[in-house]
Amino acid sequence: MKKLAPPAAALAVALAIAGCGTPSPDLFEVKRSGEDANANVDVVVNDGGKVSCNGKSHPLAADLLLRARQILRDLEPQAELHLELPPGPRSQLRYRARMEAGTVSFADTSRANPRSFLALAAFTKDVTEDVCGLVR
Repeated sequence: MKKLAPPAAALAVALAIAGCGTPSPDLFEVKRSGEDANANVDVVVNDGGKVSCNGKSHPLAADLLLRARQILRDLEPQAELHLELPPGPRSQLRYRARMEAGTVSFADTSRANPRSFLALAAFTKDVTEDVCGLVR
C-alpha cells in the first residue's frame, strides 16, 4: 500500500474531521392546528434522533425515529404531488407536513385519508404527548 505524502495525509484528516459534526437533516415538519391550545403544535423531526415541539428540543427514542423514517417514505409520493385534502364536517384537527419532497395537508375528517396521513396524525399525537408532554 502506498503511503500518502504529508500534505495529502493532512488534507485527508482535515476532510474527515470536517465531515464530523455536520448536523443531521430534518425528516419533516408537521404543523397541527385546532381549537384548543395544545392542538396547535409545530413538530420538527430530525434524522439525528431529536424532535422539537414548538421550538423546544427533545431526544427521540429509536423506535419513534424508525417510525418517522417509515412515515417519511410513505408520505413522499403524496408530497411530490402536493396533495391537499379538504376537511370534512366537524373537523377538529388540521395537519400540514413539509418535507424535502413537498407538502401535504389534510384534516382528521378529510375523506379518503391515505394510511400514511393517518400514520402521521398518530405519530404526531404520540410525540406531542409522550415526548413533549403536550396533552390535549
